[in-house]
Amino acid sequence: MTTSLQDGQSAAGRAAARDSPLAAQVCDAAQGRGDAHDLAPAPWLHAGALLSPPDGTRGCAADRRKKKDLDVPEMPSIPNPFPELCCSPFTSVLSADLFPKANSRKKQVIKVYSEDETSRALDVPSDVTARDVCQLLILKNHYIDDHSWTLFEHLPHIGVERTIEDHELVIEVLSNWGIEEENKLYFRKNYAKYEFFKNPMYFFPEHMVSFATETNGEISPTQILQMFLSSSTYPEIHGFLHAKEQGKKSWKKIYFFLRRSGLYFSTKGTSKEPRHLQFFSEFGNSDIYVSLAGKKKHGAPTNYGFCFKPNKAGGPRDLKMLCAEEEQSRTCWVTAIRLLKRSISENSLVAMDFSGQKSRVIENPTEALSVAVEEGLAWRKKGCLRLGTHGSPTASSQSSATNMAIHRSQPWFHHKISRDEAQRLIIQQGLVDGVFLVRDSQSNPKTFVLSMSHGQKIKHFQIIPVEDDGEMFHTLDDGHTRFTDLIQLVEFYQLNKGVLPCKLKHYCARIAL
Repeated sequence: MTTSLQDGQSAAGRAAARDSPLAAQVCDAAQGRGDAHDLAPAPWLHAGALLSPPDGTRGCAADRRKKKDLDVPEMPSIPNPFPELCCSPFTSVLSADLFPKANSRKKQVIKVYSEDETSRALDVPSDVTARDVCQLLILKNHYIDDHSWTLFEHLPHIGVERTIEDHELVIEVLSNWGIEEENKLYFRKNYAKYEFFKNPMYFFPEHMVSFATETNGEISPTQILQMFLSSSTYPEIHGFLHAKEQGKKSWKKIYFFLRRSGLYFSTKGTSKEPRHLQFFSEFGNSDIYVSLAGKKKHGAPTNYGFCFKPNKAGGPRDLKMLCAEEEQSRTCWVTAIRLLKRSISENSLVAMDFSGQKSRVIENPTEALSVAVEEGLAWRKKGCLRLGTHGSPTASSQSSATNMAIHRSQPWFHHKISRDEAQRLIIQQGLVDGVFLVRDSQSNPKTFVLSMSHGQKIKHFQIIPVEDDGEMFHTLDDGHTRFTDLIQLVEFYQLNKGVLPCKLKHYCARIAL
């Protein structure tokens, strides 16, 4: 009788397992198979819960309860009806999905724009830096990394933007944006990003800089850099700036002083006595932005404006707006504040070598390599385009047309952009000596203009077409030096100063992401 009852119990257990997958999991858990977290123990899972034993077997049940109290495991009589599920390869996968690792990094999708308003979405971790984003875009688009690629924060509702430093966390920058603000991240070149390491005198004119210690004679560029990067002897920047009065539309010209503790202005002329100095702004909880349309947007007296904005969402009322008389003055203030704000962070500055007569960036041969690669690409493009003309019987009739259109494939050529657009593009990519582009002339059809930066000013040079024996040439010096196409002209002035104020060094290019 006992045997038949046990057989009936086993049959009932198999039927229950077939009818209910949950019962099968219970069986697995009872037999010690499967993951411990697949099914948590419930109070109703008892030895007699599935099927109460008859009276004849209560003695056995009592013995089982005694063994259970003594922690002696006993295999139940109910077999597992689905043994193939216990060793399923999907068990660990499902468990990993249901219970993710605690150290997994959260990811977020960001959108980055280029100058032509094309954009690209990137899935990045929460601790990604601006340098990481630049490197990712460089790799994805097969660009050459010459340490000038930069991520910009653009705030159109207040008309300002700033360079996001390489060490800054991008997600942290985005967290300060308002929900309804149409802010953007831009990816483009900025040749002035670390140019102050190479030419500090270019960024810090003598009449705007005062040193804490007395200096005998002229100070070398290396000494200036060491003072700016030192944590104890930071030079003082001073000069007149136009400041917008809080809550008003008027601007007031005041004498300012930049020190390690913050930005101050004098209430009495140019006096820097402590009793005449008043605090204006600190840098711990704010960032410095460059104004894009100060005259139009904020009624500034000049277009060389910059401002301090708190590290939070806000409008024009939260800005502390300033305006310089010229670009050199604005560049000095902005660069000095960048250095001062980030001098305590080791990751914000590139490594420098002060052992020689001139300072240099350590392990930075990429710039020379990029120039060589770019020249090689230009030479190959030119050779491929001219191969058919020199080897064909109709070379004389086709050479002029080919040479006149060969420049269209070059990254430094910009078709049908205005003078103002050219200036804006050069300013965006840094007012460093030798930044240039070539564009169509608006005043003289079928001619071209070379626009370049020198001395923090933008200059425009007319490229004049000259005809000789039925062939067209290009010249910048009234025909003394002639070139069959614009590529030859640009390559010549990249190697020779000629009639230009300096050599052509960095071209402005519009990239597409």
